[in-house]
Amino acid sequence: VGIETVVAAKAGCCGAVKFHLNDHEGGKTEMRRNIDAWWPYVESEGVEAIVMNASGCGVTVRDYGHLLKDDVHYAEKAARISALTRDLSELLPDLVEPLRARVAAKAGQIAFHPPCTLQHGQKLRGGVEKHMGELGFKVNVCATESHLCCGSAGTYSVLNPNIAYALRDRKLGHLKELQPEVIVSANIGCITHLQSGTATPVRHWVELLDDALTP
Repeated sequence: VGIETVVAAKAGCCGAVKFHLNDHEGGKTEMRRNIDAWWPYVESEGVEAIVMNASGCGVTVRDYGHLLKDDVHYAEKAARISALTRDLSELLPDLVEPLRARVAAKAGQIAFHPPCTLQHGQKLRGGVEKHMGELGFKVNVCATESHLCCGSAGTYSVLNPNIAYALRDRKLGHLKELQPEVIVSANIGCITHLQSGTATPVRHWVELLDDALTP
C-alpha cells in the first residue's frame, strides 16, 4: 500500500514495565535509549510516524514528552517523538480503499476487546471495529462492560493475580456471549492474559488482516 517500514535495531522496551514497578528512573533510561535509536530516522530520513502495534507501548511513548519535559537534553526530542507516535489502527482509515480488493475476509464472528490503553489512554475508540468491518470482517465488542479492564494492566496480573484473574474471567464471560471463532485485541498484555483463560484463539487484529491478504 505504498508504506515503507523501517525498524530501529537499537530500540527496545518503551519503559512502561519499569514505570509499572515504580522504577521511574529506569523507565526514563529506556525512553532515552529509544529516542536515541529513533532520532536519526526522524532527523535525517523524515519518517512520518512511529507506529506502535501494542497499545500499552503506544500510550507510554505518547507520554514521553510529558515524562521527559524537565530533561534539558531530551525534552524537545521527546516531545517530537510523542507527536509522531501512532497506534497501528490509526493507519486503517487511509488503507481501507487500497486494501479492499486484496482482502478475502473469512466468515465468522470476531470479538474485539479494546484495551484500556487504547480506548482510555489514547482515546481511540471504534476504529478497529469500523474499518475492519469495511474490509469484510464481522467484528463486534461486548454489549456489557466493554469499557472495563481485562485484568492484565501491565504488571497487575503478576502482582495482584487473584483480582486480575477474576477480571479476566468476567471479561471472557462477556466475550463468550458473542460466540466468537476468535478474540482479537490490540495489546500484547491483554492477548496473553485473555488467552490464559480460554481455548478460543486470542490474537492481534492485524494478524487476521495479514492472513486475509491475497497477493
